[in-house]
Amino acid sequence: MSRLEVQFSKKLKSFTMDMEFSMDGECLGILGASGSGKSMTLKAIAGIVTPDSGRIQANGRVLFDKAEKKDLPPRKRKVGYLFQNYALFPNMTVAENIGAGMRGSKAEKKRKIAEMTERFHLSGLENQYPYRLSGGQQQRTALARILASEPDVLLLDEPFSALDSYLKEELQLELREHLKQFGGSTIIVSHDRDEIYRLCDRTMIVEEGCNRICKDTKELFLCPEKTAAARLTGCKNISKAVKTGENRVRALEWGVELTVAGRIPENLSTVGIRAHDFLEVPSQDTAGKGAGESGNSETDRVQKECNCFPVVVEEEIKSPFERTVLFRNAANPAGSMWMKMDDVSRNFLPRMVEVEPEKILLLTD
Repeated sequence: MSRLEVQFSKKLKSFTMDMEFSMDGECLGILGASGSGKSMTLKAIAGIVTPDSGRIQANGRVLFDKAEKKDLPPRKRKVGYLFQNYALFPNMTVAENIGAGMRGSKAEKKRKIAEMTERFHLSGLENQYPYRLSGGQQQRTALARILASEPDVLLLDEPFSALDSYLKEELQLELREHLKQFGGSTIIVSHDRDEIYRLCDRTMIVEEGCNRICKDTKELFLCPEKTAAARLTGCKNISKAVKTGENRVRALEWGVELTVAGRIPENLSTVGIRAHDFLEVPSQDTAGKGAGESGNSETDRVQKECNCFPVVVEEEIKSPFERTVLFRNAANPAGSMWMKMDDVSRNFLPRMVEVEPEKILLLTD
C-alpha cells in the first residue's frame, strides 16, 4: 500500500504553515480558502518549494528531512503533479508528451504509449499537438503522461478549473476510474466541493496553512464540526450561537431559539443550517407570530420541537430547477437566512419554515 507522511513548516507572507497529515493509498481532497496553503502543500511534497523544517516520506522513501539535510529534487521523488494548465510541451505531439517521462527501451516505450493512448481515449490523436486538442483531451494527455512515469504519489491542483462546466462531470467519472486503477496516494486540491465529494475518500480542511480537520468525505459533509468546514462544504446559513438549555441553542444573528439533536459542545461558537434543510410549513393561524406568541401552549411546544417560525421573505431568485429564497425571522428580524426550494412552478412564497433538530450543525471555531 502507498503511504504518504507529511509534516512541515514554512513561513509565508501572512502566516506560517504548520502542515501535518498521513494517508494510505487513498484519494485525499483538500478544501480551503484562496491563499490558505492548499497549493503550497502540493508544491512542498513535489519538491517545487522547500519547507523551513519537517519531514516528508512516501512509501518509506524520505523525500525531505530538514534535520538530516535531505531534499530530493522533483525528478527523483516519483511524484506526479498535474498543474491547472496541464503544462504540456507545446512542441511535442500527444505521443511524445506521454513518453516524455518514461524509462526503458524504445520498444517498451512504444508499447506503453499505445497502451496509455487507448486507456485515456486518445487513439487517433497520437500525432496531434496540444493546441489542436480540446480541454478534455489536454487533461487526458497530461494525466497519461504523469501515470506513464509510474509515480508513487499523484497530486492534482484544480484539475477541472480550465474546463467548461458541461465537460466536468463526464471527466470526473473518467478520472475516478483512472484513480482506482492507479492505486497509489492521490491528493486533489479544489475549490469545488462537488468535485471533492465525488472523487475523494477523505477530505482535509486547510485554514492558514494548518490541517483544521480531516475525516471521511461523506461524514465531513454530514457533520463538519468546524465553522470553516461548514462554510467550505457549502453551508450558507451560519450564525453565532449560545447554549440555552440541554438541547436548546439561540442563534444570535437570526434572533431565533432552536431545539437541536446530539450533544452541544462546551465550546460551541456557531450553528449552521444548509439551505436545502429548511422546509416550508403551512402558517395557518400562527402566521405573522413568533414561536411562543400563538397563545396556545401545545402549539408553542410543537413549534419549539419542530423549530417552526414565521418568516418575512426579502428576495426570491429563480433558476431553471430550483428557487432560492432569502428571508428573516418575522418575530425578530435580525440576520438573513437562505432556503433552497425545488418547486420552481409555484408563484407564492413561504410564510413559515421549519428545520429538523437533526439537521442543525453544532460548530466550533
